[in-house]
Amino acid sequence: MKRVLKAEVLADKSLMTEAEWRAQRRVGIGGSDAAGILGLNPYSSAFQVYCDKIGLTDGDEDNEAMRQGRDFEAYVAGRFEEATGKKTKNCNYVLISRKHPYAIANVDRLIVGEKAGLECKTTSVLNKTDFSAGDVPPQYYVQCMHYIAVTGAERWYLAILVLNKGFHVFTIERNEEEIQALMSAEETFWRENVLAKQEPAPDGSKKAGEIIKSLYGWGRDDLECDLTPFENELAALVGVKAQIKELEGKEDFLKQSIQAYMKEATVGKYDRYSVYWRNELRCGIDTERLKKEQPELVKAYTKTTSQRKFIIKEIKDT
Repeated sequence: MKRVLKAEVLADKSLMTEAEWRAQRRVGIGGSDAAGILGLNPYSSAFQVYCDKIGLTDGDEDNEAMRQGRDFEAYVAGRFEEATGKKTKNCNYVLISRKHPYAIANVDRLIVGEKAGLECKTTSVLNKTDFSAGDVPPQYYVQCMHYIAVTGAERWYLAILVLNKGFHVFTIERNEEEIQALMSAEETFWRENVLAKQEPAPDGSKKAGEIIKSLYGWGRDDLECDLTPFENELAALVGVKAQIKELEGKEDFLKQSIQAYMKEATVGKYDRYSVYWRNELRCGIDTERLKKEQPELVKAYTKTTSQRKFIIKEIKDT
């Protein structure tokens, strides 16, 4: 079997369709999955990775940031070569670790003449990471260490283009202790969650909520579930909702106090605070009138959608 560094070639990406490549990603844990499993990626989680690996979802939907990252990859690699004097080459293969067969890699570039690779990143100027001070986002670092583990490389370079602001290069050196911890966490996840079909707990993220809604978008009225295992969670949820209601009441009181003081003023300022209470005009359709005067038109353009409403009620002692 063909090798790249110490990794084996699992598939040739140049011979694969987009659908085949996405399916290939499900055979193991990739570099972009690793930080999600560890809870270090603000855009992913163990729950999301699990749903992707067992085929419940199609993985991350393509978006503008992902598109720009792909389009700028060659540019970032070129800037890296310019900044360092090193030469890079494409790696058109899906790689798999010989030592850790659950770990796969789709690397951006390999470094010519070194046992090393390059990860190319493009990020927004709104990214708050202080790259100039040497800070590296945890998900980037973990991804590079994953690639080092899969390929047996000595180091991995990380090149980051901050759009309209700067370009930064970092060197991630091989760390056996960190590799051992990372591979142990990935193996546990692969064995105890993916292979065992044991769903990890959701993490409270917006993405996890979207996945749950997409998986269980329509309920069955003939089913009732025993929630005894969630005794503590139910009590905690009721308590949280009560706190939210109390805080919303406090928020309304404070807003009303300021509004009553501002009267007709649309702007108020004090020290580092600015308050805007400006006029807005909104146009809308008088649906009640339309229903009376043009009922057939309303019927023709009415769209029915479905959703499940989650309600929790506490039964009070009598």
